[in-house]
Amino acid sequence: MAKGLYYYLRQAWKKPDAKILRERTIKWRAGDVFTKVEKPLRVDRARALGYKAKTGFVIIRIRINRGGHKRPRPNKGRRSKRLHIRKNLSMSYKWIAEQRVSKKFTNLEVLNSYQIGKDGQHYFFEVICVDPQRPEIANNKDTAFITKKTNQSRPERGITSAAHKSRGLRTNSPTSKARPSKRASERKKSASGIRKKHKRA
Repeated sequence: MAKGLYYYLRQAWKKPDAKILRERTIKWRAGDVFTKVEKPLRVDRARALGYKAKTGFVIIRIRINRGGHKRPRPNKGRRSKRLHIRKNLSMSYKWIAEQRVSKKFTNLEVLNSYQIGKDGQHYFFEVICVDPQRPEIANNKDTAFITKKTNQSRPERGITSAAHKSRGLRTNSPTSKARPSKRASERKKSASGIRKKHKRA
């Protein structure tokens, strides 16, 4: 069986040319944080994640700072416990990129995303967005789901693929901390503790 074009594209992206990648990242650093591109850089990955070269699909390239992100310092009510500005990331960079694109382009819905590069300071992602107002999207059985209200603001609600992976929901594991969410499991624990106290009393 002959191997197709996408197979060789995947193999090439496993070990990309360092010189070409360096030239690209230098150019991307000089540009804007959000850049609308005509065609995806990784066509094989974009197609695998649902991209189609037709009206209604938009590709956004985004730049994300690496490392621990900063909290805003308090401007009043100073307290040593609250004065730290560094914080550890509980979300993946890909999920953060999807959230920022969703907040920037409010008329689009995020479908998926993939990494296209990184350097010492930044990660670079391409986010696949869909315009749910387009009839081409609503009339296609593969993309009609994104026009429903239950699929609005997907990154903010943690229902994209990157969000599921970051929250540990890719598999049906019996871990109680991950499902349905960490906060929900904590509420269940506190509620069960209160019920046990009432039973003892």
